[in-house]
Amino acid sequence: MEKLDGKSMDLVKTNIEALKQLFPEVVTEGKIDFEKLKLVLGEEIEKRNERYEFTWHGKTQAMKLAQTPSTGTLRLDKESSKNWDTTENLYIEGDNLEVLKLLQKAYFGKIKMIYIDPPYNTGKDFVYKDDFRDNIKNYKEITQQTTKANTETSGRFHTDWLNMMYPRLKLARNLLREDGVILISINDSEITNLKKLCEEIFGEENHICDFVWQNKKGGGNDSKFIAVEHEYIVIFAKNLNVLPPFFEAYSEEYLKRYKEEDEKGKFYWDTFKRKSGKQYYPITCPDGTVLEYDEYGNKISWLRSQDRFYKDLEEGEIRFVKTENGWSVQFKQRLPKGKKPRSILDDKGNTSTGAEEVFNLFNRHVFSNPKPVELIKYFIEFLTDDNDIILDFFSGSATTAHSVILSNAKSTSRKNKFILVQLPEILKENDEAYKAGYKNICEIGKERIRRAGEKIVQETGKTNLDIGFKVFKLDSSNVKTWDPDFDNLEQTLFDLQDNIKQDRTKEDLLYEILLKIGLPLTTPIEEIDYNGKTIYNVGFGSVLLCLEDEIDLDIVNEMMKHQSEHMTPKVIFKESGFINDSVKTNAIQTLKKNGITDVRSV
Repeated sequence: MEKLDGKSMDLVKTNIEALKQLFPEVVTEGKIDFEKLKLVLGEEIEKRNERYEFTWHGKTQAMKLAQTPSTGTLRLDKESSKNWDTTENLYIEGDNLEVLKLLQKAYFGKIKMIYIDPPYNTGKDFVYKDDFRDNIKNYKEITQQTTKANTETSGRFHTDWLNMMYPRLKLARNLLREDGVILISINDSEITNLKKLCEEIFGEENHICDFVWQNKKGGGNDSKFIAVEHEYIVIFAKNLNVLPPFFEAYSEEYLKRYKEEDEKGKFYWDTFKRKSGKQYYPITCPDGTVLEYDEYGNKISWLRSQDRFYKDLEEGEIRFVKTENGWSVQFKQRLPKGKKPRSILDDKGNTSTGAEEVFNLFNRHVFSNPKPVELIKYFIEFLTDDNDIILDFFSGSATTAHSVILSNAKSTSRKNKFILVQLPEILKENDEAYKAGYKNICEIGKERIRRAGEKIVQETGKTNLDIGFKVFKLDSSNVKTWDPDFDNLEQTLFDLQDNIKQDRTKEDLLYEILLKIGLPLTTPIEEIDYNGKTIYNVGFGSVLLCLEDEIDLDIVNEMMKHQSEHMTPKVIFKESGFINDSVKTNAIQTLKKNGITDVRSV
């Protein structure tokens, strides 16, 4: 019986395996021969000491931090969740670095769109400092005290911000689909460094554009010299070569002119004659009239070439209309698939809009400078399809969740899901939100999703919307062997007689196992009660688990009745759960006889 590894995805091992697939000849006795790799890459190797590079103090450690597996877990919180049994949305409380590590196996290459609104590093906002040795412990300490800003008087003002952002963006890239995109809100404080960072992680060739968003109208006077009324949204692709073209949805007003329709789609008749251009040639009308010169003796310019004209005429795309002034040549102006989004966003809400939206839900100002729903919804509608996952790991007031639900409500087919991650930053006692009873930012975010979802259902009448969310909280592992106390190893070894922590439930352990074998947290789970003991049927029989004590062969036989018809299941038990070693051995043999060889223990 194989013992489950308590770590998150080993990214170094994954990268080495990818290198082996590309260049098997550079592998010698299981190790990478870099001298041979240099020979294989030939002229692509940079040999000069002086070369263009973007670096800062701590970059090497930040790179290592992105590759270090997490031994933590995500513990379920049904009490603060909404529609736990049916929802496919997630709200995760915790340090986003550790959460991104824990999501690697289950969500690797599955996210279509990432939007984040990280700290702008203006000297007033909080920049999280990671602990290379024990980030879970560091996270717990941080969430028990008031967070501190990264002030401009800090000797490493930009460095601290870069060290925070690098590992998170590195891990985020792994989660994107090949046709996925990431959007990052930022202002002038770190726009230059952010772009350099993204160019290194995502590749210069995958930069799409920097949207300019007018975040203030008539304001911005806090600047000494210029009234700054804009911010940026930097967008990068995972792989620009496989990304389909973007098309922005048309407004109802624009669509009104396309009144006619045939088998090819909607259109309206437009004039083929153009005031400017150089498409000169004669056109013969049905009565023999030749159109070549206008009333002033100037050659008439047409919309398209002569060859294209005759092709369109043959296909019924051209018509001649007799008017009082002679003949009018017209063509079918067809509704394009969509129009390209513009880089200037001056009609997608602003900070005042965002603040008003939150105020209308809470009847008080509980969050400063939230992004407007229309801004995020705009990106969702031209960047995603019908069943995509959208991730926001600096979720703040949960505008992204609000936008996803509203976008789904406005569509006839879209059923996107969201994953939100937020550090439960403690609120100050003089904050309006604290006075209203909210102790940290996560409490505001979750309550906003509840209120926004109910309001959208009420306003649209759509009762089939997924307005729920499963809540998970970052914590140390449920398994003692996966979370040893190195300061007290003697006690740790003694405690391993039962390796599951006393304050943890079977469901806590269940979801940790799902994450670490690579199953999404929203995978369907059926609980089967058999003689007072619980069997978990995960993913319609693809994984079967029993995490009880006193497991006997009857339970094993019952588990086999629920295996999938389409695949051989994984079977997982608690290591110390069997009645005795003899039953454990017989259980493994029984499963093997029935073709089940992937048997694991925790």
